[in-house]
Amino acid sequence: MPGHMPTQDPIAVAHTPLEDAQGLGMGVLLCGLGITLLSHLGFMTGQTAGIALILSYVTGFSFGWVFFAINIPFYWLAQKRLGWEFTLKSLACVTGLSLVTEWMPQGLTIESLNPLLGVVLFGSVTGLGLLAVFRHKGSLGGIGVVALIVQDRTGFRAGYVQLAVDVCIFSVALALYDLRVVLYSLLGAVVLNGVIAFNHRRDRYIAP
Repeated sequence: MPGHMPTQDPIAVAHTPLEDAQGLGMGVLLCGLGITLLSHLGFMTGQTAGIALILSYVTGFSFGWVFFAINIPFYWLAQKRLGWEFTLKSLACVTGLSLVTEWMPQGLTIESLNPLLGVVLFGSVTGLGLLAVFRHKGSLGGIGVVALIVQDRTGFRAGYVQLAVDVCIFSVALALYDLRVVLYSLLGAVVLNGVIAFNHRRDRYIAP
């Protein structure tokens, strides 16, 4: 019986610009699909988008303006803590997602979607999309930036940080939305953040 073969330490190989473009683009596309499914069901989401929806409902300002204003300090924080590469990639992803979510409903017609299946699909595909974005040094702005900073500095999983924020957001949403909408939306957030929490680990992914 052959003896144990020594293993060599893996060598980190940087992503090429083409690989980054492919990974970020695929991540944005998956996130766009997830949001399209959620929008079809009329449910809400968490993170910065969820905060913007609540503030828009309370203040009467449009979602787009509120979402833009909320993201400004997060991008400043991203540039200070994570550098220009991360910040510019995040800006590109946010812009791409805005375009995808406008275009996708025109090419995707959903006649029937079970709410339970819909939120599970939303959480799954959006979680996979965010993983792709994170692994190519990008984000979709907002709370995701803070979650990545906390994970890098403390080791506390980014998914758990985002889930804690979502719990706060949905607690506030209970006073503004129908209970059914909030519960289904919360389930989608749990699935999404579970995908990130179980799969986004630097010790398992070394490519810079």
